[in-house]
Amino acid sequence: MQKKRSMQELNRGKGKSENKSLNKTGNNATKTEACPYALKCGGCDYQGIPYEKQLAEKQKEIQKLLGGFSKLYPIIGMEEPFYYRNKVHAVFNRDRKGNIISGVYEKNSHRVVNVDSCMIEDQRADAIILTIRKLIKNFKLKVYNEDTGYGLFRHVLIRTGHVSGQILVVLVLSSPILPAKNHFVKALRAAHPEITSIVLNVNDRRTSMVLGEREIVLYGMGYIEDTLCGLTYRISPKSFYQVNPIQTEKLYRTAVDYAGLTGKEVVLDAYCGIGTIGMTAASKAKEVIGVELNRDAVKDAIANAKRNGIKNIRFYNKDASDFIVEMAALKAKCDVIFMDPPRSGSTEKFLDCVALLAPQKVVYVSCDPTTLARDLKYLTKKGYKVEKIQPVEMFCFTRHVECVTLLQRKDM
Repeated sequence: MQKKRSMQELNRGKGKSENKSLNKTGNNATKTEACPYALKCGGCDYQGIPYEKQLAEKQKEIQKLLGGFSKLYPIIGMEEPFYYRNKVHAVFNRDRKGNIISGVYEKNSHRVVNVDSCMIEDQRADAIILTIRKLIKNFKLKVYNEDTGYGLFRHVLIRTGHVSGQILVVLVLSSPILPAKNHFVKALRAAHPEITSIVLNVNDRRTSMVLGEREIVLYGMGYIEDTLCGLTYRISPKSFYQVNPIQTEKLYRTAVDYAGLTGKEVVLDAYCGIGTIGMTAASKAKEVIGVELNRDAVKDAIANAKRNGIKNIRFYNKDASDFIVEMAALKAKCDVIFMDPPRSGSTEKFLDCVALLAPQKVVYVSCDPTTLARDLKYLTKKGYKVEKIQPVEMFCFTRHVECVTLLQRKDM
């Protein structure tokens, strides 16, 4: 596991001005330091603002959007809000002088902001990206040009295991052919022996999507494993996995606690991804059914269940709405539904299907309070009452926040 550096170590030698305001979360005090990329990057909405004030602003916004539905608990914040992202993505480009750069797209554009170290990204990942940037130059390889469609290196995606310490490096290229491939991999591993797997992902389309369909394992197993809520998960390049592992445990334990499982329930885990919520709940339920549209995620979910010896869970690679309609047509029993949709929220079709299946409880895990408010309004018209809402800080320094909401059928 990565050893956390003290704030004194992090501040030393940066040569940047810092905001001396202190924020106390738990028993720790955290300095709020100015990010040198904040003005161009635009990825963090609250840079330079004390963390305590960030949480207060989020609580205020959530109260405004969701306070009318039910009791809203205080947001669960982090003790150390820096370097939490276990998934790091960088795009390659050249600056005006022709130097190879890597970083993120400037907000609302495709101009690349050169970033050497990000305050919310895993530091091991940032160091590996800098090495790859140097290797591209040393091996005289070309970076991809979005305007012309020529060049080889497009992106790099790095996933890190918070508990396991394992690191997966995904090189996203426009071609399956990496010149001097073996030497490149050897040089990268020599510089970073902590890397446990390297995958070449082929994205040869003129698209804004980061990953392509084809993958070639260059080193290791092609995935990493990590532990969450006492269970071990396989995480492949395309799998959805929460980016903040420390807060994810709090999020999932809250969701399972809200379900109030007694061991007799049939549980449906909709939008299940690699099965994290469903498997966390499995030990407390009679049966768990996971449904997910992403084929790669389902493959990982099945492997994860086997890896953890969980025998009362099944996974289906289907559209969640269609699957619920089938369950309702068969008059299948379902006591609790966990739903964790994307930021755009759920759909009326899915919510109609939930009402048709009529579980006693719905535990809604949302990453956008705005779409959550919309969906809660719809579900309350379909026979459900919002019992309680727990906000959880998942994306420090941004406006985003997750919420766990318990809904119960009104006729109970």
